[in-house]
Amino acid sequence: MGKHSVVVLGAGLAGLSAARDLAQAGVDVVVLEARNRPGGRVEQTRLADGRLVQLGGEVVGPFQEAYCGLVGELGLTLEPSIPQLPGEDTYVLTTGRVIGDGLPWMSEADRASYDAANDAFGRLAATVDPDDPWSHPDADRLDRLSVGAWLREIGATPNAVRARDLAMLALSAESVERTSLLSDLRKEAAAGAEGFYDYEVWECQRVAEGSATVALTMAEELGHRIRYASPVTRVHMASPTSHVVTATGERFDCEAVVCAIPVGPLRRIAIEGVSRERLDSLDRQRHALAAKVCFAYDSSWWEGQGQNGTMYFETGVMGGTWLQREGILSALVPPERMAAFLTTSPALIEGDLIVEMVEAMGERAADPLAVYFRRWGVDPWTEGYITSWRPGDVTAVGPLHGKHEPPFYVCGSDQWVCGYMEGAVRTGRGAARALLSS
Repeated sequence: MGKHSVVVLGAGLAGLSAARDLAQAGVDVVVLEARNRPGGRVEQTRLADGRLVQLGGEVVGPFQEAYCGLVGELGLTLEPSIPQLPGEDTYVLTTGRVIGDGLPWMSEADRASYDAANDAFGRLAATVDPDDPWSHPDADRLDRLSVGAWLREIGATPNAVRARDLAMLALSAESVERTSLLSDLRKEAAAGAEGFYDYEVWECQRVAEGSATVALTMAEELGHRIRYASPVTRVHMASPTSHVVTATGERFDCEAVVCAIPVGPLRRIAIEGVSRERLDSLDRQRHALAAKVCFAYDSSWWEGQGQNGTMYFETGVMGGTWLQREGILSALVPPERMAAFLTTSPALIEGDLIVEMVEAMGERAADPLAVYFRRWGVDPWTEGYITSWRPGDVTAVGPLHGKHEPPFYVCGSDQWVCGYMEGAVRTGRGAARALLSS
C-alpha cells in the first residue's frame, strides 16, 4: 500500500500538467497510468529518415494560452503550421474533385448565404459566455437546436449547410445534424467569437519538436512519480483519507484525487464518496468516436500540383486531411464513418484509404513510405477523440461540467468546451491550482 498526498489518475496531457504543477509546489504526488507510456491521445513515432510522425493531437492556436504557455516553460518551440502552406484546398465531392480556396464548388448565391450564416453565427456566439453557457437567456432553445436546424431556420441554402457538414467531417466532429448549436457557439466564443471554426484561429501553430514531446518532457520531469501499467478500478473518497485501487489490487491512500481519465473509460471505474449529481454529470458527457491515419511520403510533392494537403472528403471513409509536416499528411475518420472503417479487414483498410488518396491527389499518392493508424475511438483507455455535444447535452451535463468536488478534482480535454490539447492543459493546471488553494 502506498501513501501519498495526491493521486492523479491518468498520464495524458491533463494528468501530467496537474501532477507537474503539484510536484513543483512540493506536493507528494503519484500518477497512475493504464498504458505503458505517457501522453494519452498524444503519441509519436519516427520514420527511418528521422522525421517525427504525430499519431494524436498536433496543432494549436495563439488563443490557447495554457498550452502555449506550457510549451514555453518546457523550453520547446512553436512554429507556423497548416494555414501558411502553398497551394489550395481540395474537395472530393459526389460530383467530382474541385481544387481551390474559399469553397470554390459553390455558386455566388451559396457563398453569400454561407457568409451571412457565418456572420450571424459570430454575432450569436458573442452572446455566449464559454465558462457559463447555461446563463444565456435562450440556453435551453439553443441547446435543443442542432447546428443544421439553425442554419435552415435562418434561411441558409442547402449547399451552405453542406459546407458546414464537410467542415465537421474534416474535424472528426459529429454532423451538424447531431451537434448542439449552444455547444458550437460556446466553442467559438472561447476562441473570440468571429464566426465558424477557422484554422487560422484554432490550428495555425505546432510544436517544432513534436506535440508528443510536450508530454514526454513532463513525464521525464515527473520520473518515478508515474506508475505505468496501473489501470484504476476503484476510487473511494472519504475524509481524512481516500484511496484508489488498481487492477493488480494495489492500494494508494491519499488526501485528494485528481481524475484525468476520459469520460468513456471512467464509466468502468467504481467511484464512491462523490455525489450522485457530480457522477451523473460526468456520465452524460461523450466523445466523438474517431480514428487517425498518417500517410508518410518522401516529400510534399502535391504542392507542385497546386494542392496544399488540406482535403475534404464528401465520399469514402476519411473526413479530411492536412499537412502535418514535410511529406506527412494526417487524416481523420469521423464518427459517421467509423462503422465502415472498423468493419473493414485490417489487411484491406490501408489499400482502401490509399485509393481515396489517389482520387484526391493522383497516382503518385499510391506509394507512401508508411501508413500509421490510431483507432482512438475504440482504444480502451480513451474511447474517443474530441468531445461530442449532441442537442440537449450542454443542458443535461449542466454547470457541474469541469467543476471539482474536493477532495475529488476533475480535468481532461473533455472538461473544457470541446476537447483539444488546450482543454487538457488548461483543466489540468486549473485542477492543480484549485487543489493548492484549498
